[in-house]
Amino acid sequence: MTPQSPDIPRTGSAPPVPGDEQSRPGRRHRRAWPGTLPRLPRHVARTMPWVTLISGCLAGLAFLAVMARVADTSHSPLTQGTVRLSLLPAVATLAFVVRAPFRPLTQATPVPAWMTPAGHLLLAAPILAVTCWAHLRIMVHTIPPHTHPPAVYQLVAQFAGWCAVAVAAAACADRSRYADLGGAVAAPVAFAAIAVAWYLPVTAKILVAPPATARGVTVAWYSVASAALALTCAAMRDQWHRYSRLRRFPPHQETAGRASSRCTSG
Repeated sequence: MTPQSPDIPRTGSAPPVPGDEQSRPGRRHRRAWPGTLPRLPRHVARTMPWVTLISGCLAGLAFLAVMARVADTSHSPLTQGTVRLSLLPAVATLAFVVRAPFRPLTQATPVPAWMTPAGHLLLAAPILAVTCWAHLRIMVHTIPPHTHPPAVYQLVAQFAGWCAVAVAAAACADRSRYADLGGAVAAPVAFAAIAVAWYLPVTAKILVAPPATARGVTVAWYSVASAALALTCAAMRDQWHRYSRLRRFPPHQETAGRASSRCTSG
C-alpha cells in the first residue's frame, strides 16, 4: 500500500503517515520561533508608537505643571482629583500601544502575533511608571512644608486599574471589525468604562474614596487591573477577528447563487 502524500489533506479515518507530524506548519512554527527571539527586540522597538506615548505623557505633565503654578499663586495644594485628570492622557496613549502592525503578515511568520503588543507593553511600563512618579512629585511640591502629605497608594492603584482597562479595550478592539481604527475606538471605550465605574452608585461604593476606604479602593482597583490583564491575555492569543453580524444577500442574489451552484455541480 502506497502511503498518502503529506501534501494531500488526510481524512479522519486515514492512518497517520510516519514523519507527518514534523511537517505540520504549527509544529514547525513552534520549533522555529525561539530562534527568532534575538531579532525580535529590534522589531518591537521600531514598531513601538514612541511619539504617541511620550506626547500623551508630556501633555499630562504640562497640564499638571500649569495647575501647580496656579496652586502656588493661590497658596493651595493640588488635590488628587487634579492629578487623576492629568493622568488621563497617559492612559489614552495605551489604547494605541496594544496594536500588532501587519497582523495578516505576522500570523504567517514563526513568531506568535501576540509577542509584538506584549513587547510594546513591556516598553511602555517604565515610561508610565516614571510619568506617575513625576505627577506625584509635582503634587507633593505644592503641599506646605509642615503639612503631612496624603496617602497616594490608592491613587497609584487607580492609575494601574485605568491603564489595565485601556489595554484590555485596545486588545479587544484589535480582535474586532474595528481593528483598523485601533486606539481611536479603544480610548473612548476605556474612558466610558472608567466613567461608568466612577459615577455609577453601585460601583462608586467600592471604587471611589469616599465613601469607600483607601484600603478598599486599593484592593478593588488592583482586582480590576488583574481581571483586565486576564482579558487582555485571552484577547491577544485569539487569532481571529470577530464579526457579530452575518452577511445577508437580497433574495434574487441568493436564488441566482443557488442556480449557478446547481449548474456547476451538474
